[in-house]
Amino acid sequence: MSRLLAVVDDDEAVREALVWLLESNGLAVQPEALLQDDAAQFACLILDMRLSGMSGLMLFERLLQRPYCPPAIFLTGHADVPLAVSALKMGAFDFVEKPFDDLLLLTRVQQAISQDQQNRQQQSQQQRILGALNQLTDREQEVMQLVLAGKLNKQIADSLDISIKTVEVHRARVMEKMGVKSAVELAGLLAQYRPHAAKSD
Repeated sequence: MSRLLAVVDDDEAVREALVWLLESNGLAVQPEALLQDDAAQFACLILDMRLSGMSGLMLFERLLQRPYCPPAIFLTGHADVPLAVSALKMGAFDFVEKPFDDLLLLTRVQQAISQDQQNRQQQSQQQRILGALNQLTDREQEVMQLVLAGKLNKQIADSLDISIKTVEVHRARVMEKMGVKSAVELAGLLAQYRPHAAKSD
């Protein structure tokens, strides 16, 4: 699990202070442009709201288009608080006003790292569910939908014009491929599935 942090700030003094603070607390830091590199390698992004050539908000918008964007913490001056609020609405983890309190920033960073771990676990689960769904045949998909609708085997057999024995075979294969043992468990698993969260690199 990645624990590498990206620090993006045009102010060299601020950047060096951030790197020292984070590294002195046992965190690995890479001062980054984040324009060519894969953001997914980082557990947390620390972005200054004002960057030369591209605002922190514009950079964040670009990163959100990638398969995975880690939690982002914005550093902002008082005048940029409205922009920081916009960043939160876009999905940023938090923002911290300059001059920042070291302990507050460290706390937010640790929380962001924990959030990153949860996000990655959720994404992994989404991929697992998608992979299982892709293993189902068209007929197994049909049987699964009717099982989820609460239909009994006889009702499924009548609906699909197949024998009850065939329904039982398809139903067993659905449960095996999806890694569940009951219709209730199957419904619970699929309730976690959100196709937009399952995209991969």
